[in-house]
Amino acid sequence: MESIQEVEEHKIWQEWIETRDSHAGNMLVKKYMPLVNYHVQRISVGLPKNIHKEELRSLGLIGLYDALEKFDYGRDLKFDTYASFRIRGAIIDGLRKEDWLSRSAREKTKRIEQATEALEQRYLRRVAPSEVAKEVGMTEADVVHTMNEGFLANVLSMEEQPKEYEDGEQKYTIKDEKTLSPEEELINDERYQELAEVIEQLNEKEQLVVSLFYKEELTFTEIAQLLGLSTSRISQIHSKALFKMRTSLSKII
Repeated sequence: MESIQEVEEHKIWQEWIETRDSHAGNMLVKKYMPLVNYHVQRISVGLPKNIHKEELRSLGLIGLYDALEKFDYGRDLKFDTYASFRIRGAIIDGLRKEDWLSRSAREKTKRIEQATEALEQRYLRRVAPSEVAKEVGMTEADVVHTMNEGFLANVLSMEEQPKEYEDGEQKYTIKDEKTLSPEEELINDERYQELAEVIEQLNEKEQLVVSLFYKEELTFTEIAQLLGLSTSRISQIHSKALFKMRTSLSKII
């Protein structure tokens, strides 16, 4: 038996679907706004400080509006699932179109990359952020932050948002005109393999934090409680893991 809340939600959906009632639309946006905030929070990790969450939230809202316009309420598919793809895809598409880093930030990144490569050739091993910081005359925190700013750009190039969803079971497919060519699929497979190899180079705790955050989608606070560490410590582990991944990926992507 449906609860009063479920009946009310169904009524709101019917008003929106049948008449595009603005009040019903606003009610649905309000109900699903936490989905936008959730994806904004996750994607914002590691982005440059000049990218404000409000900008990401605006992109996410575009995805939510798009989901409301195109969702088939009669299908056996939860709107939360459908909207999540649209929201995340809209944010990522918006970020791809932006030039995140200033010229000075790019120059700093290049200096750090060159110093890292020189130190690794000198010592024949992977070097720590503290060693790179000393070489370039920066603080360790600044080195880690600078390198992490551009990290997501490397990963975003490997993600594609389906523009339309086909009928059928609870899965998302890309229309023929958007299908990747065999060559593009091969390149993406190689990139994912390279990313997996880079992750394997992290120490056990860094791999665990990366897995819990990106795969299990836990928050830093939840990971901290699980591992018995402080939230700030989890953030530090995450930042250093991204630094290692960023420096490795910069050589192969």
